[in-house]
Amino acid sequence: MEWLRVRHIIVCGHYGCGGVKTALKQNELGLLNNWLFAVGELTRRHGAQLDALDRKDRIDALCELNVIEQVRNVCRSPILLQAWRRGQDVSVHGWIYDLTNGLLKDLKATVDAEPTVESTLDAAIARPPLSSRAD
Repeated sequence: MEWLRVRHIIVCGHYGCGGVKTALKQNELGLLNNWLFAVGELTRRHGAQLDALDRKDRIDALCELNVIEQVRNVCRSPILLQAWRRGQDVSVHGWIYDLTNGLLKDLKATVDAEPTVESTLDAAIARPPLSSRAD
């Protein structure tokens, strides 16, 4: 980031993600479990919120939660933390793509400084209605 002068990092998922659908099934999938473990953890952590939704909305909500969690992971990366600590202007954005209509949705999960990571992302998760495609 320092050499490229990156100012924006975009984490973009998509609705209807096959990996998310598979993680919801909670099956033993061999090596695939390594990639889907984090999504399964999100399902357990936000179970009450997800259980209140119908199946389609549950999948969409979990896709959104996964993007927000990946924004959190990027914000924890040593390279980004060092850039922020040097005063570099870098923002991480969480978006989701709707394959049915080609539109991007801003999940209001933009972080531009280390001290605001948790509060920004917690607010993005709590912002109702999670999983509603309409803004």
